[in-house]
Amino acid sequence: MTVSKDEANDVFLGLLRVQKLLVAARNTAPRLEDGIDVTAYPVLFVVAGAGTVRISEIATTLHNDVSTVSRQVSALVAVELLEKSADPNDGRASVVSMTERGREALDRIQASRAKWFQGLLSDWESPETAAFVARLRELGDVLDANLRARGAAPPPMPFHTTRQLQHQNQKED
Repeated sequence: MTVSKDEANDVFLGLLRVQKLLVAARNTAPRLEDGIDVTAYPVLFVVAGAGTVRISEIATTLHNDVSTVSRQVSALVAVELLEKSADPNDGRASVVSMTERGREALDRIQASRAKWFQGLLSDWESPETAAFVARLRELGDVLDANLRARGAAPPPMPFHTTRQLQHQNQKED
């Protein structure tokens, strides 16, 4: 059965509400790493997913301008969560990668986020959560297909779930 116009609008408005609430939550979240603004955390996630990456690629992935990402990278380099080096393919450009301290910080950030979401979802049963995640992935897949069909290049997806990373690591072992 096809989704009605009202149902489709309800989905959009529900997602818009959640997006706005997540932004508000991010802006009031406790600072887990001294001197690092939570708005720079996505940079860590991208670098963790990519390994070594150019600042311009981080900006593209995050749909942000290069100057903003460059400032965020500089702040993360200053506190030794990232390290910057010359791009081996183009000495004029720089690449960044995660330091050991950065990996540890990312682990703390992800643990804190998981604990927060566990609290939010404390009344959910595991099968409900799995079904919700599956539906979110399906929505992401149809959004991706729609963007591709319209000729748009969807952004790279650097954000992995813990299970995806565990599965990926098992494949590599």
